[in-house]
Amino acid sequence: MRKATLISIVLVYSMIVGCQTMRPIHTVESVDLKRFMGDWYVIASIPTFIEKDAYNALESYRLDPDGTIATTFRFNKGSLDGPLKEYKPRGFVRHASNAVWGMQFIWPIKADYRVVYLDENYSQTIIGRKQRDYVWVMARSPEIPEADYQRLVELISNLGYDTSKLRKVPQQWAGPAGDS
Repeated sequence: MRKATLISIVLVYSMIVGCQTMRPIHTVESVDLKRFMGDWYVIASIPTFIEKDAYNALESYRLDPDGTIATTFRFNKGSLDGPLKEYKPRGFVRHASNAVWGMQFIWPIKADYRVVYLDENYSQTIIGRKQRDYVWVMARSPEIPEADYQRLVELISNLGYDTSKLRKVPQQWAGPAGDS
């Protein structure tokens, strides 16, 4: 009887812990896609394998006539003047709010991409995923005030992310994006 009770307790505990990490990740109510388009500097991220050693990371969006989002993600690999890497995934809006996208790097896979925070000026955003494996803090400028950064990190923590994995992305631009 004791063994069965112990197993039941362990199973219930496992389900509770598992459900906490599977809780929904809320997005912003709506995104004005035209305002969201343009350049976003990656301030910090829990990076994917391709961006683990990224510097000067910049994500650029353009809304195409078919409603998809042409995306260019570029960065210097390994240092501020390292070799330029560029990827061109395509975004597909998946929800009427425009806050949930599928981001396709390789056909037919569309990775989960969610606008979980966006300030009213469309100058700072957090992009997350329901799996809580990757997250990006982005801004319209290559630097943000430290108080803003700390507030965004707190928001990321409240979303259920392990913020110890968050990496600030070094940014150093001589002029407008792309003119480094």
